[in-house]
Amino acid sequence: MIRVAAVGDIHMGADSQGLLRPAFDTLPDCADLLLLAGDLTRHGTPDEARVVAQEVRGLPVPVVAVLGNHDHHDEQPEKVAGILQDAEVTVLEGRATVVECGGVRVGIAGTKGFGGGFVGRSAGEFGEPLMKEFVRYSRRCADGLRGALEELRRRECEVRIALTHFSPVADTLAGEPLEIYPFLGSYLLAEAIDTAGADLALHGHAHMGTEHGMTAGGVRVRNVAQPVIRRAFNVYDLHTTGEVPG
Repeated sequence: MIRVAAVGDIHMGADSQGLLRPAFDTLPDCADLLLLAGDLTRHGTPDEARVVAQEVRGLPVPVVAVLGNHDHHDEQPEKVAGILQDAEVTVLEGRATVVECGGVRVGIAGTKGFGGGFVGRSAGEFGEPLMKEFVRYSRRCADGLRGALEELRRRECEVRIALTHFSPVADTLAGEPLEIYPFLGSYLLAEAIDTAGADLALHGHAHMGTEHGMTAGGVRVRNVAQPVIRRAFNVYDLHTTGEVPG
């Protein structure tokens, strides 16, 4: 059994230093790895990224992250990612990584993702160039996730996890205003997960959403935005059969 700790939308700033570290220091007692589902900062500044880096630096469990829309706001996502990587956080965007947990190869495929909506009520690649680019960007994110998951299958990982910021399903958005669903996620992410296969999908972004959901193909989805889970992190027990009890 693999114990996966996860949280997103911690939105750290200058006044946040030390807020989560006491909880993170308990991770070796309850989890094998920590996954961060984006929106780690408030405005995506390097100074805020340093606060996050200090919060997770030196943890005795692997830490893997994707960035969120807040982490792009200052238009320096590469710097944000670099600061986190200097603290030994693996930051994914259309890539995969493998960590060893108790002799089990756990693969994580990650992308920020993007919006566009869900089946029957989604944006189409038609009309103005800006609308086309909106949808194409969503598709590129989903294609990157699919490719990363397929890579993990080739690498014979016993557990595969899809880590995104935007949601792959509408289920976990319940509680959010319907009008903003298209800006909270895209069905293209779920298609990528179902096509390539995963044992668990984790995302953030939807602060007023719901924790539990599922893709059409039966992959369990968990919204780990901190305003939803209301704690420093949640832990999900993952068996190599793909069972997710929590």
